[in-house]
Amino acid sequence: MGSRSIKNRPSAKKKHPFVGVLSVLIVLFVCFAAGIFGVYAVGSAWIGDLTDYDVTAVESLNTAQPSEVYASDGTTLLARFQLENRDPVRFDDISEYVKEGTVATEDERFYEHGGFDVMGIARAVIVTLTGSGREGASTITQQFVRNTILSEEMNEISLKRKVREIYLSVKLEENYSKDAILLMYLNTINYGSGAYGIQAASQRYFSKNAKDLTLAEAAALVGIPQSPTNNNPLDNYDACVARRNLVLDRMRTNGYISQEQCDAAQAEELVLNPSLPANDGIVKYPYFASYVRDEVMDSYSQVDLFSGGLTIVTTLDLSMQEAAEQAIDEKEETLDPAISGALVAIDPSNGYVKALVGGKDYYENQTNLATGQGTNGGRPCGSAFKTFTLITALEEGVSPQTLLDCTSPSVIPNTDYNENNALKNIDNINYGTQTMQGAFAVSANTGFVRLQMALGTQKVIDTAKKLGITSPLMANPSLTLGQSNVTMLDMADAYATIGNGGVHYDPQPILEIYDSSGNLIVDNSRPSGERVISEEIAHAAIEVMKTVVTQGTGTEARLANGQDVAAKTGTSSDYKDITFCGVTPQLSVAIWFGDPSNVEALPAHVSAADVFRNFMTEVLKGQDKEEFFDADDPTYDLTFSNSTYHVGNYYSSQYSAGPNNFNNTTPNILDEPKETETNSSDNEGDTQQNNTNNNSEPKPQEPTTQPQTPQPGTTESGGSSEGTAQPTPTPTTPDNTAGAQDAQNAQPGNQS
Repeated sequence: MGSRSIKNRPSAKKKHPFVGVLSVLIVLFVCFAAGIFGVYAVGSAWIGDLTDYDVTAVESLNTAQPSEVYASDGTTLLARFQLENRDPVRFDDISEYVKEGTVATEDERFYEHGGFDVMGIARAVIVTLTGSGREGASTITQQFVRNTILSEEMNEISLKRKVREIYLSVKLEENYSKDAILLMYLNTINYGSGAYGIQAASQRYFSKNAKDLTLAEAAALVGIPQSPTNNNPLDNYDACVARRNLVLDRMRTNGYISQEQCDAAQAEELVLNPSLPANDGIVKYPYFASYVRDEVMDSYSQVDLFSGGLTIVTTLDLSMQEAAEQAIDEKEETLDPAISGALVAIDPSNGYVKALVGGKDYYENQTNLATGQGTNGGRPCGSAFKTFTLITALEEGVSPQTLLDCTSPSVIPNTDYNENNALKNIDNINYGTQTMQGAFAVSANTGFVRLQMALGTQKVIDTAKKLGITSPLMANPSLTLGQSNVTMLDMADAYATIGNGGVHYDPQPILEIYDSSGNLIVDNSRPSGERVISEEIAHAAIEVMKTVVTQGTGTEARLANGQDVAAKTGTSSDYKDITFCGVTPQLSVAIWFGDPSNVEALPAHVSAADVFRNFMTEVLKGQDKEEFFDADDPTYDLTFSNSTYHVGNYYSSQYSAGPNNFNNTTPNILDEPKETETNSSDNEGDTQQNNTNNNSEPKPQEPTTQPQTPQPGTTESGGSSEGTAQPTPTPTTPDNTAGAQDAQNAQPGNQS
């Protein structure tokens, strides 16, 4: 077989050049088709939710009707909300200079394209690539779509947003004439300083109608929307004049004005005659009205609230609101000017917010101290939080007569309350051993921190949450002392749940909402509640909470008509916050005082209980007392005991005297104590520093049987300057005996 040389190998069959070209073209066509298909697929996905969109809905922005908010009587106007400072006008009521200047500056081919401008896009690309500046490619129609229909996407820089914008612009041009689109644009665009629309801008800067603007004035306004903050003459006069002159040049270039007109207008001084901006629409009770506004905006779009012509009837009771304002004002007058008060009153039977005071002056400080709007979830409530520990204990079967170690100071195992940082009651009052009911009445910090640790901190958090607390809570030993931030709205809601027999209603400021045609679209007249604790537990809690007012730290809250009040006082560390939460069958009320800036402290032992009394006295004037619901006692675990934290049966076996039955009568004062030394740990009953777990657990000491007389009129530590509180004498069971004798020498007080 002969070898094959390269010459002998068969050569490839030559192809005609056209075949190669055709092959390339086929490949390119396939790629192009695939690209087109891909672009189409992506584009279709991007505009999928817009295909059925009715672009005529934008007309509501030109025929916007304000929404009105009324008190529960349906006639007292609280607020009228509308689209910023907006005053739509007809096309003929706008100066020709404004129309021409807008087209010349924003979209010179406006009357030629169909919603988007291919030439404009190409020009913008060339200008950008050559580095000769920046050129906007959005048409007037696109800008209008971006500022209205796609307002939530307006700050998004993406191809997707641009595709959606162009799609809607084309649809808009199919439905409206050019003049109609220009009119909608001029009636809605932002002209700075709170003015939306050319008429509002004309009034804001020149105090004249849009049809009466001079060439120089019109050009100045036309230049603002490009940067409403930087170009408005009230904030940046020079930038406004420079932009005005650019607008005039564009008008001359496009043939709308002559060179002489341009030169004269550019040389003209821009004389402003500003009018006052429109207010925020609030007429009365601004903290409540703004709370309602925010609640509506959570359920309805801003367009509905500010242009939908809604009629909103609220739950606000005018007489209660006036009483609340007066009670808070009277207290504020006795305190440092930096101190403000807040109050929330809720009907326990339905969750209706009947009164709300959120601060001293809304127009100086719009932080709502009642709802927490503008704050970090509220403020510390102090020992008013102990109510949630009480209810947790009752649900765990702990009897109100179960004994707690309330000695002060106390070292508490598994916490940072050690020998160098012992927990103290307010003023270091040593309450010895108290029943849970007695410890609650005098607001003993040591006893309730022990109780919380014995129960489990997470259980207390869970109780607070289901009763109505929505703020984040810190899971540390000082939780029960009220260190976490909470709102008075939540506290009033939670106490209302207790007063309503354990059925929780979300706080509700809105009774009814009607649309612009008078149709009822929201009806809260029959709210639904959820049972979160049993009626028996709620009843047992109320019986314990009553003792706070009858002989505990909240005696200043007693009502003259004999109406029962279940309550708890609270004060944060360093007296930065004081709280009183009280509930009757008619109303649940939470009150707070403090410095919104958290700088100034309140005087020691100042209480908010008197504010509750003054408010409720006015609210219940002429009414007979009402009784709380009745219920059987829950089943208690009489063997409940925790030796580590000195709670329960651990003590009962140590004393022949047995448990201390806390009576509902004011006990006798046996001794006049004198004041003891306090330190930072004393003011923790309502708040305590962050305490982390300490792995070293001190061995509990054997209790003594030395009788100890708890002192009257003292305030709680850790945060509550709690008023006169004197339980009957009980045995002492000190965790450490230091300070046990000091309780006999403590100075009595009479504040809560």
